[in-house]
Amino acid sequence: MISKRRIDTYPDVLEFIQEGGITLRGYQEGVARAVVASVLEGRGLSFAVMFPRQSGKNELQAQIETYLLAVLRDTDAEIVKVSPTWRPQSLNAMRRLERVLSRHPQTKKDWEKESGYIFRLGRARIIFLSGSPLTNIVGATASTLLEVDEAQDVKIEKYDRDIAPMAASTNATRVFWGTAWTTRTLLARELRAAREEEEGGKGEGGKREKGKLAFVLTAEDVAREVAEYGRFVAGQVARLGRDHPNVRTQYFAEEIDGEAGMFPPWRLALMQGSHSAQDRPSPGKIYAMLLDVAGEDENRGQWPGESGQQQKELANPKRDATALTVVEVDLSTAVDPLVGAPTHRVMHRRLWVGVNQLSLRAELCALAELWRARRVVVDATGVGEGLTNMLQSALFEKVIPFKFTASSKSQMGWQFLGVASSGRWKEPVGNAALSQRFFQEARLCESRVAPGPAHQIRWGVPDGTRDPQTNDVV
Repeated sequence: MISKRRIDTYPDVLEFIQEGGITLRGYQEGVARAVVASVLEGRGLSFAVMFPRQSGKNELQAQIETYLLAVLRDTDAEIVKVSPTWRPQSLNAMRRLERVLSRHPQTKKDWEKESGYIFRLGRARIIFLSGSPLTNIVGATASTLLEVDEAQDVKIEKYDRDIAPMAASTNATRVFWGTAWTTRTLLARELRAAREEEEGGKGEGGKREKGKLAFVLTAEDVAREVAEYGRFVAGQVARLGRDHPNVRTQYFAEEIDGEAGMFPPWRLALMQGSHSAQDRPSPGKIYAMLLDVAGEDENRGQWPGESGQQQKELANPKRDATALTVVEVDLSTAVDPLVGAPTHRVMHRRLWVGVNQLSLRAELCALAELWRARRVVVDATGVGEGLTNMLQSALFEKVIPFKFTASSKSQMGWQFLGVASSGRWKEPVGNAALSQRFFQEARLCESRVAPGPAHQIRWGVPDGTRDPQTNDVV
């Protein structure tokens, strides 16, 4: 039973928060009122809250939690908060709550911490848990409120099996917090359910009988109240491009497909430059060399099974070609306060098939001297490590080794999407064979976003893929 005395003492959540020295922004207020009303009235509603990054979602959570602990301190209320990982997400959430509890005049003298992950105020408690697939969290009960933070990164199976039962017998309010990601996440599912519940719960005149359940904000909504935030997001758009997956999801609440072509026509169009390829450098320009070394395919194992015929197709000798790309590095966009990153223009390409590494070393060193390359980025994975070492012995600190792992390849994929989507990668005009081959492979490149908080992207041309125009294996 909720103490009426406590409710009378703290009649309004916004006034309580202001007493602690914080004034919520307008877009935060509706969420606070709706969640608190559902808890105190025992309505057991389910909310989906999708905020853009760095817009005050976590601060809002800590303020709501502090208010509920204060109001419910005379009851055996239990709040459970689940984050995708213990470190750093659960630990960060606990630090935020501890800061608010320690500063608010109505709570700073009375709260206690138990067992390293439980905060108590009177008889009311909040328990912090990790929603990692490997954790054993069965047994906790959310009698009052169940929160799932960064719900887009908590696996649906984990929630359905271990987390949802925590509120099954208590009619606890549930809140799914996070940012947009793919259409197959827990947050996406619960957002759809909240919207359906809103539509199905409308009474006469179209009024929502259960109130608002889905709160979706974009960077534009936040910028109307926080001008600095708008300027920050404008910089992100200039640097990465408006259609970069991270910009679309983290700032504009647009879900992306988990599997798709990596370079749709609009992105390929942005990558087409107006300059011509060259066989030698221009005075005063800055150049870098990018080298993909022939050897074992780093895509192996990432795409579905190969038939016997596909295994034969993999013998295509072009798969074992060493490819060189020479780019001109234009620093004018790096000094642009919005973009803050260089533009790369492809000036020259080479392809070697069946050439031993000793011969390659000599030719690559000569090319590095010809182009006055400031940096030589080399694929140092597998057999590429030997050529990398040979180049380092001749070119010293100019050589930057890059080793492909699932993590590094994912990071490279996201970063290159940012470069391409913001128009900072430019291919030369003309019909040079190697440039055409680049666009051919880009058109056929597929990407797959893996579930989980790492947000890894797996990308490449699947083994055995054929060009739809020529039927040749790519």
